[in-house]
Amino acid sequence: MIEEKFDAIVVGAGMSGNAAAYTLASRGLKVLQLERGEYSGSKNVQGAIMYADMLEKIIPDFREDAPLERHIVEQRFWMMDDSSHTGMHYRSEDFNSDRPNRYTIVRAQFDKWFSRKVREAGATVLTETTVTELIQDAYGKVIGVRTDRRGGIVHADVVVLAEGVNGLLGTRAGLRTPPKPETVALAVKEMHFLPQEVIEARFNLRGDEGCVIEAAGTISKGMTGLAFLYTNRESVSVGIGCLVSDFAEAMESPYALLEDFKRHPSIRPLLEGSEVKEYAAHLIPEGGYRAIPELCGDGWVMVGDAAQLNNAIHREGSNLAMTSGRIAAEAIFQVKSRRDPMTKDNLILYKKMLDDSFVIKDLKKYKDMPNLLHTNSQNFFMTYPQLVSKAAQNFLHVDGTPKLDKERETTRAFVKARSRLGLIGDAFRLALAWR
Repeated sequence: MIEEKFDAIVVGAGMSGNAAAYTLASRGLKVLQLERGEYSGSKNVQGAIMYADMLEKIIPDFREDAPLERHIVEQRFWMMDDSSHTGMHYRSEDFNSDRPNRYTIVRAQFDKWFSRKVREAGATVLTETTVTELIQDAYGKVIGVRTDRRGGIVHADVVVLAEGVNGLLGTRAGLRTPPKPETVALAVKEMHFLPQEVIEARFNLRGDEGCVIEAAGTISKGMTGLAFLYTNRESVSVGIGCLVSDFAEAMESPYALLEDFKRHPSIRPLLEGSEVKEYAAHLIPEGGYRAIPELCGDGWVMVGDAAQLNNAIHREGSNLAMTSGRIAAEAIFQVKSRRDPMTKDNLILYKKMLDDSFVIKDLKKYKDMPNLLHTNSQNFFMTYPQLVSKAAQNFLHVDGTPKLDKERETTRAFVKARSRLGLIGDAFRLALAWR
């Protein structure tokens, strides 16, 4: 094991870890990045959306060689019951620009590319290396890490914890508490391979254009959850995720939930004839602003999923991860440039900078939404999708019934299901949590 001392050690090679390691190394700091997987990205097998603006701030010319699948020109939102969906979508030719805003990516490939950039920036990257504990001095300041390698203690001025939502390192050191089941979602996903021309025909796409479908409703069987379908170049990522606490209470199987979603009449034709080559499960932080732990201390900072930085309402994770990793590195660089010690009093600059960014501002805006959706999941994910579907079907079914009678029937159905007071209460609570 390397015996020299580093300016910074980054634990983890996901989006936040790579963003932090690259930013630190590109500013001339001596950086060691440790990843327990066989290679960077080996554990991140899910399909995903990557937001260009956040990566551009780190690697401005990333479009020249990054493994990008498709740039997204159409977004669909579906509210589903068991046999139908009510949806809205937005598509714009403006998204076919020279610098698209969103891309679909395959994380295993993308993270390999990002890791190569980290190495090119000058960082030392060691894979197949598990960090077993943080090393602290007599005053509790983190001064390095212990790994599972021979002579595996490595020292650094600061340690960046980018170990993911279920990482044990910060928990064992008492820097954060284990995430609660109601603040973490378990998502399962499959990669369905189809010829490129078939994907383009089914989703009305041309060339590198892409489409995203996100859906909620009875598909989660009353649990707080969301399903998705992303188009890649020659594959489609399809998955569904719900809160861990809901899975435990409902005794539902994530895989069975995914199978039901794939068999839905609105989804089945999009996947017909595909070949499944990959299945994966992944934990996602869903607690929002109120679940964010302490972000820094003496000799350490926490970024990405490890810090619960995920916007579940807008389904944004990678951009928050990359931004938090970059900002943490910039704060560390400023402290280092002033030759100040890596104490909490100085590293608090990271939190101040993050508070001023969209990351915390967005999470703070929706701070009450996770609890609202969790405590009212039966209404928002079962009752209302069924009512909306019935209302749409009633409106579109022409059978000689006067339209006024149809409107009254729809109104009675909503009142019967939730009562007038319940409808007003739901709207009021949703408005309060959304503001």
